[in-house]
Amino acid sequence: MTQIDFDIGYGRQFASWYDRLFPDQAEAKRTARALAGLHPDPDTGTLEIGIGTGRIALPLARIIGPVHGLDSSPEMVSAAQAASAADGGPITTEQANILAYPVKRSYGLVYAVCATLNQILFPEQQAEAIRRAADLLTPGGRLVIEAHHRSMVVSIHGGARFTTFFTPYPEPGSGLLTCSTLSADHTLWQCSQIWHEADSSAPIGTEFSRLLEPAEVHAYAETAGLVSACPAAGFSDWSFAATASAAAPAFITIHEKPTD
Repeated sequence: MTQIDFDIGYGRQFASWYDRLFPDQAEAKRTARALAGLHPDPDTGTLEIGIGTGRIALPLARIIGPVHGLDSSPEMVSAAQAASAADGGPITTEQANILAYPVKRSYGLVYAVCATLNQILFPEQQAEAIRRAADLLTPGGRLVIEAHHRSMVVSIHGGARFTTFFTPYPEPGSGLLTCSTLSADHTLWQCSQIWHEADSSAPIGTEFSRLLEPAEVHAYAETAGLVSACPAAGFSDWSFAATASAAAPAFITIHEKPTD
């Protein structure tokens, strides 16, 4: 297997302004409610892979109780710990990479959202991450994945390898400038982002993703011994009202561990 990079440097670049990119707390709460509704039994435990700043784990913990979170970034772990201390939410954190994480206990719900799986850049490592997540599930437990949709990224590039776009934010004077590069085979995506604040500050970060289609995630999960609990195309958002079309920016898949 390709050598594992335990800390890809994401937190060093983004931890201090990550929550500025996702200011909509109502959206985080909707995600948390959806995850809570998928949990077969909160007493069996909950694990987030790639907890980040705790943006999803904290509102989820307020609904179902303790959530344990892994992140390979020490900066993100520190941010989540600080958020938990301020919020009083029952989350615990651990600096760890799912690709080398031992089975210490099992969980009824394991989830990786906000394109965490995409940040693993080799298909064999993505498959290994799903296998290890499956090993952490209780029988009847569920794995939930939210990933960047390759079809959408290819579409916004319109046949070009490079494109740039600006996303204005509601706060006056703020917005995100994205310089986007797509590999020739449409699998790797580089985004260099400049966050513009009203005070004229402009932190910069670059992230890399291996783009996915729902069929790839389903294949990883099936190989890991899980069964699908969602449409083949996945869902387009956390309402679970519609399957993900090619235009959907992300897709959500749900997988279950058999009870026998």
